[in-house]
Amino acid sequence: MPVMMDRVTIPELRLKFAEKSWADTFQLVRRCMEKSRDESRSRKPLERSLEKLQEESNVCTINTTKLRLEIIAKQQGMSFHFAEATCYLSADLFYVEVLLLPCGEVEEVKVVPHGESPVPSESLLQLLRSKNFAAFSLKLQGLFAQYNIPGDNEIKLKLLASLQCLGKDLWKIAHLPREQKYSDPEMDLINNGRIGDLIMGKEDCPFTMRFFIPPTNGTKTLVSDLNPVVQAAQVTVVVSNVTHKLQMASVVPQPPQLDPQGYPVFVPLNEVPNEMLPACFLLKLQPAMPVMPSFVKKLSQITDFDLQWAPLPKLLMRDSLSASSSWEMTCESNMIFTVTLPGGVMHSYVFPGAAWDVPAHRGAVVDSVPFTHPGHVPALLELLRHQCAINTLLRSCFIFHCASPGSVCGLHFEVLPESDSSFSVTFQPPDADSLGVLLVNVSKPHQITCSLFGANTRDPSINEYLSSVIMSCMSIPETMRMLYNKLEDITSVPLSPSCSATTEAENDHSAHSSTAVGDTSRALATFSQSAAMPKDGFSVADLARSALTVAKSESILEIN
Repeated sequence: MPVMMDRVTIPELRLKFAEKSWADTFQLVRRCMEKSRDESRSRKPLERSLEKLQEESNVCTINTTKLRLEIIAKQQGMSFHFAEATCYLSADLFYVEVLLLPCGEVEEVKVVPHGESPVPSESLLQLLRSKNFAAFSLKLQGLFAQYNIPGDNEIKLKLLASLQCLGKDLWKIAHLPREQKYSDPEMDLINNGRIGDLIMGKEDCPFTMRFFIPPTNGTKTLVSDLNPVVQAAQVTVVVSNVTHKLQMASVVPQPPQLDPQGYPVFVPLNEVPNEMLPACFLLKLQPAMPVMPSFVKKLSQITDFDLQWAPLPKLLMRDSLSASSSWEMTCESNMIFTVTLPGGVMHSYVFPGAAWDVPAHRGAVVDSVPFTHPGHVPALLELLRHQCAINTLLRSCFIFHCASPGSVCGLHFEVLPESDSSFSVTFQPPDADSLGVLLVNVSKPHQITCSLFGANTRDPSINEYLSSVIMSCMSIPETMRMLYNKLEDITSVPLSPSCSATTEAENDHSAHSSTAVGDTSRALATFSQSAAMPKDGFSVADLARSALTVAKSESILEIN
């Protein structure tokens, strides 16, 4: 019976409203929203209907523009009212003023923080004039988060004043002299600046800092589905279960001074106006980032975390893979990723589940970091940059570039954790029956070194060369491609008689270690097949780690 009623009702409704104008339809939906009704039932379906009508309608009148702004305000949790041709989208500590023309177009947009004069916003104006309501709504969301300070009016105003003092101090720190480490000024500011690239002082922009961006000169040729992620953090203030002493004046002396480590010297908090408040400052990470236990421990010296842990590659994989990504997981929880490089070369990267799913090498997604003093920020950013560098290198193994038809994956690699800041990549060198291991050590965000073991090369400069490559591209596949090309060049050049004699002597000197490497290599004679499909009785992870141990031993014997 209900189905029959629908069949009768829908055509009648279509006939009834066929001659209605868009304005009449909008008005009807608005009346339905404003009509007294059961408050336990959500208005979301009506709001979505009204928004859909607005998107489909090309009609631009003063009423339709008002309606669209009202929908956006309610979506952001703000109030909305208008007087004549001016719309007001209001929160407790700021409001946005939109002046409309009779035709419905936008004449001017102003942002008005609490207690301050209206400031014209060119960016918001252009978004509304171009009908980019989604971007306008997103920008409004950032502003609302910036000024959405909890508490009663007295607490709100105190916290806002403290946040403004923090902002002024961070601005001073950001402009202190420093040594440049990157040739690109913007990249140097983001990756090397004490506060990164600080965005503040504009009423229509949230208080934000950009603090990490990977280089693009190497990865640019590899990334098709993804753009380099710029890691940023919005600075705001939130309530806390514990009261903290927060600044109500600047704690950076004038003129600013630096300590021997290059960090700013601060005036003790007790010597400037301050307040004990149930709140703290917050770095809201954009996007949230996976962090390993050792880094969480360092961060937790000033904050507390309640986190869910998982193998780090799994967490990185969640936001790294595109719809066309090629990967699989074996019954042993090994993650296998296929990457295609320029020239049609395909790499397969195996992340053994048993090696990564241990407490020391798990990770947790962190979306915010609390702090209470501007002096905490430079040290926090260095820790976060360090983790970002590790994440960027591991994530490069997941990026997928569309392969040409008929491409075959000929090179297999296995990635194993070695410490909280290093990992190894095991592979089979060209024209060799032995294993090679590349040890990647990320000792600092700006200091990454590579050490090659067991690849039948005596080139003393190869480690320096690989370190330079990985620092410039921040990509494991690109580094392994360059390494493989280098090894092919070395093996293709015939040795001179003197070099042959030297090599024979060296081989005799390290015969026992070479035999050990050879034994390990023969166990992995089918390395490329076993990397994809581990055989019963042994795992590629165990053999790769054994190769790394033997290779390191061989290197030590040679040095001695």
